[in-house]
Amino acid sequence: MSKYHFNEIEKKWQQFWAKKQTFQAKNESSLPKYYVLDMFPYPSGAGLHVGHPLGYIASDIYARYKRHKGFNVLHPQGYDSFGLPAEQYAIQTGQHPRKTTQENIARYREQLDRLGFSFDWSREVRTSNPDYYKWTQFIFIQLFESWYDKTADKAKPISELREIFASEGNGKVQAACDEGVIAFNAEDWKGYSAEKQQQLLLQYRLTYLAETEVNWCPELGTVLANDEIVNGMSERGGYPVVRKKMKQWSMRISAYAQRLLDGLEHIDWPQPLKDSQTNWIGRSKGATVSFKVEHSEEVIPVFTTRPDTIFGVSFMTLAPEHELVQKITTPAQQAEVDTYIAQTAKRSERDRMADVKNITGVFTGAYAIHPFSKKQVPIWIGDYVLAGYGTGAVMAVPCGDQRDYDFAKHFDIPIPNIFKDVDISERAYVEKDHTLITNSDFLNDLPYSKATAMAIARLEEIGAG
Repeated sequence: MSKYHFNEIEKKWQQFWAKKQTFQAKNESSLPKYYVLDMFPYPSGAGLHVGHPLGYIASDIYARYKRHKGFNVLHPQGYDSFGLPAEQYAIQTGQHPRKTTQENIARYREQLDRLGFSFDWSREVRTSNPDYYKWTQFIFIQLFESWYDKTADKAKPISELREIFASEGNGKVQAACDEGVIAFNAEDWKGYSAEKQQQLLLQYRLTYLAETEVNWCPELGTVLANDEIVNGMSERGGYPVVRKKMKQWSMRISAYAQRLLDGLEHIDWPQPLKDSQTNWIGRSKGATVSFKVEHSEEVIPVFTTRPDTIFGVSFMTLAPEHELVQKITTPAQQAEVDTYIAQTAKRSERDRMADVKNITGVFTGAYAIHPFSKKQVPIWIGDYVLAGYGTGAVMAVPCGDQRDYDFAKHFDIPIPNIFKDVDISERAYVEKDHTLITNSDFLNDLPYSKATAMAIARLEEIGAG
């Protein structure tokens, strides 16, 4: 029979740790500080699953290691107990969410204690408690009452912007704001109604109302994140999810993109992690090109990081949800376009971007006019283009982008080659350096950097970029 009575030993020391507050971090200490933060669990009725200790054990080992190395370690724990999961569980069990949440938390705490983690429970956080979520509301209000001054490269009180508008209008204001903000002078501003002034200020605030594409679940009556959708169905409940436009609050966090990127240079993180953060921040340098729609007053703006490849454009692709799709689609293509839009609405953005094997799209029947060659450019819709990314439209250069290349091959769209002495018979050429541009009129024989600068200059000259 084993002489190691682990139940007794573990119970003894866990009681000792709780009584002595062994793992409580001191606010005032001469020791160097170290912070170990776990992702707070949602307290479901099922209790902990194997994934919880899988992550918590590793961080707990490290927290204990740092304590032994002489650090004052803050290792808190809490519960992500606010939101849809708690609401749905309460509905399913027919109980008030406060009751079910408290019961589930008690169960989680018991299990976490028995596992012997070195959490500082004096710092416990519950996101469903008013003393917690009042701070998320506080943050929202601070953003709402602020605008981002590009000149100073920081946020400022919205009251200062009001003063600027009242004294000189918005002509000299360099701010992160909505596209298409109207220009006005001080007299105009003073003549606007209070409602009109608030509408204009909303175009500058760091939190603002906007029509955006969302994952809508009618059965749950709420918007879902991409992580909460599996194969077009809600992860919780298995209900259908569709893409639709809704007016909701958004945050102008893109105003901080450059500061976030700059900050990555000053932290001690592995390069692959920095790269993933850079991609997530998603700040791109390039040019906006305006394509006029043939036989229409409509114009399609496209942002591209490769203006040097503009003569390689052989088609355009709009997101199925793009606001111009219904305006430009011809009667002959309407039924096919509507069917495709309905099918796409059932897929999340993540599914669409991850699916590189299935190539789908529909021709709208409309054409854009190339800003330089004046040739017709067929306008398609495809689910690999997202309405919420960039302008929701791409100028497709199949010789220089693999997804455009595959799309063109699939639908038998021409693939003009604009790269000198490069073979594109089997795949797109995606490199920027060590090649010259060809078959591109005034850009011929120029390298990437010079061709980019020349293309942007010419676009500006003709008012197309």
